[in-house]
Amino acid sequence: MVKTTITSSTPRLKALYKTQFVKELQAELKLANIHQVPKLEKIVVSVGIGKNKDDKRHYEVVRNTILKITGQAPVDRMAKKSIATFKIRAGLNRVGISVTLRGARMYEFLDRLVNVSLPRVRDFHGVSAKAFDKSGNYNLGIVEQSIFPELTFEETQILHGLQVTMVISGGNATLSRALLEKFGIPFEKQGGKN
Repeated sequence: MVKTTITSSTPRLKALYKTQFVKELQAELKLANIHQVPKLEKIVVSVGIGKNKDDKRHYEVVRNTILKITGQAPVDRMAKKSIATFKIRAGLNRVGISVTLRGARMYEFLDRLVNVSLPRVRDFHGVSAKAFDKSGNYNLGIVEQSIFPELTFEETQILHGLQVTMVISGGNATLSRALLEKFGIPFEKQGGKN
């Protein structure tokens, strides 16, 4: 058995995962090996700039939003292909901004998202259970950035959405959903069942 040490600076969800969730998931999912238990590898937060790619003010607002809510400097995403209809040239146009969170920052962001930001969504009934891909990764679209308390009223005047992708090892949606439920992600109820 691997002994894990938890310090006072360890994020709450990371500590819970190592000390409690791994054992519970192994028992609940009837996994033979502890290494088969799904694990959150990284969280990617991204924003597509789209039609506002030439607007410097919009770009700065998006960049500031990502920086404040994640605590990490974002990276510009350039176009991979040239698309004349959208006036995009490969490698030249900035089409998005993203941040990849790992380790302590990842767990802290997830904790704030689940316990502070999602409850602030108006008429919230839970997140979609259909947003898993074939590999078991989960994609959460957020319509506007105003749900994050780190942002001031002035910083939410130009509204934009963002995409949160949770990359999970384990390989299927059933295992990934069980992990995310342990972390407190509120999935919408369907037909009286969760």
